[in-house]
Amino acid sequence: MPSYKLTYFPVKALAEPIRFIFSYAGVDFVDDRFDREDWLNIKPTTPFGQVPVLDVDGKKVNQSTAIARYLAKQHGLAGKDDWENLQIDATVDTIHDLRAKIAAHHYENQPEAKAQKLEAASELVPFYIERLDQQVKNNGGYFVGGKLTWADITFVALLDYLNFMAQYDIIKKAENLKALREKVLSQPGIKSWVQKRPDTEM
Repeated sequence: MPSYKLTYFPVKALAEPIRFIFSYAGVDFVDDRFDREDWLNIKPTTPFGQVPVLDVDGKKVNQSTAIARYLAKQHGLAGKDDWENLQIDATVDTIHDLRAKIAAHHYENQPEAKAQKLEAASELVPFYIERLDQQVKNNGGYFVGGKLTWADITFVALLDYLNFMAQYDIIKKAENLKALREKVLSQPGIKSWVQKRPDTEM
């Protein structure tokens, strides 16, 4: 078994889907969280000046979605064929599009631009959530193939971050997504992780 170290800021955010997959699979990993003031020292040691970074037996790789996909293939969370994997990839990309829409106003400091981006997000977020909710309804309670995949884990792992940025529960009216959240959070390894992880807002 390789040795894994996952390096990220002291929050859930983009690293949490990776942590969920490790936990689901019962794989030990070092959850390396650095203080924000140390970032300027850590940044030059990363492949592209970004985190999360996964260290696998001393070899470093970045890009959170690529890391999650790699681990999903190893632990039974990928699709059964290329078509399912395409659907999973499309769903994960859509989830990250949703994240980008919400993040656009959250990270904007200029008041006028922030207001415009908030207005755009207030229309787009329900549009995305409605369609993601319908996708779960159409696929037996999961995003793809009627079974748990890393698309489901990605969405649920990112929810705290999305809700923190949006400042409300974005799936409050989405019954199928709420049921999916409970299914993911009831997985024994993930349930154990959520109980012991550091308590952070996002």
